[in-house]
Amino acid sequence: MTDSPTMTYGGYLRLDRLLSCQEPKTEAHDELLFVIIHQVYELWFKQILHEAALLQRRLEAGGSAGALHTARRIAKILKTVVGQLDVLETMTPRQFAAFRDELGTSSGFQSDQFREIEAVLGRRGFPASVLRGDERLRAAVSRPSIFDSLLRYLAVQGHPVPREALERDTARQWEPDPGVQKVLLAVYADENGPAAEVCEALVDVDEGVQEWRYRHLKMVERTIGAKLGTGGSAGADYLRSTLFAPAFPDLWEVRSQTEQPTTEQPTTGQPTTGQEPVHGG
Repeated sequence: MTDSPTMTYGGYLRLDRLLSCQEPKTEAHDELLFVIIHQVYELWFKQILHEAALLQRRLEAGGSAGALHTARRIAKILKTVVGQLDVLETMTPRQFAAFRDELGTSSGFQSDQFREIEAVLGRRGFPASVLRGDERLRAAVSRPSIFDSLLRYLAVQGHPVPREALERDTARQWEPDPGVQKVLLAVYADENGPAAEVCEALVDVDEGVQEWRYRHLKMVERTIGAKLGTGGSAGADYLRSTLFAPAFPDLWEVRSQTEQPTTEQPTTGQPTTGQEPVHGG
């Protein structure tokens, strides 16, 4: 199939539709910024889900290079998402208050795509009322998470991942596992190996999500203080409760179990004093 000779930049990107999606409800100058930032969030969330699906396929196929590339891309996207908060924080509390009432019951906590990202990362404890209304989320919580895919990757790479971890019910919340942590410690012992690099790339993803939560919290505190969030959400209090809850706890736990490497000694039987060996004549 060849490109249409009449295809234009605006036509390919559907700019007529895209740029008509911003419909502020007030005359407040800063409402357009608020709308655009959140729409762009949702576009990036869509891309993260797209990349996460590829990441899981590459992990489960045992492809180190592909998995590493995709995980690093997700981490870069998360950095970009966090960076957008710098722009949003140029809006003062009074500027936000000028249109806040028009948001009604809408709230960022209603983002279906971010909930799906959480499910892909391993969250399983969603309220039944949320699951009932979201078919994609119900499917996501029943599938293996990224960490489940990592375990399968490690098994393909020849690491002795416990069978019960590989065959677990992936619809249940993952609980940190000492047997899995033992495998991860062995992986990290070869810190220049591809498996260790893949694990570290997933730590970057996990840290990126935690960084976004923290910056989101501080942005909310700067904008509305201790008030309830829009839609009646708990605002900053809810965001604070989600901090420091890693998606991949075992990858963080092994850091406290890592010991200082022992100095490798030559195994050739040669002297270690720097002197030349003495040969009998």
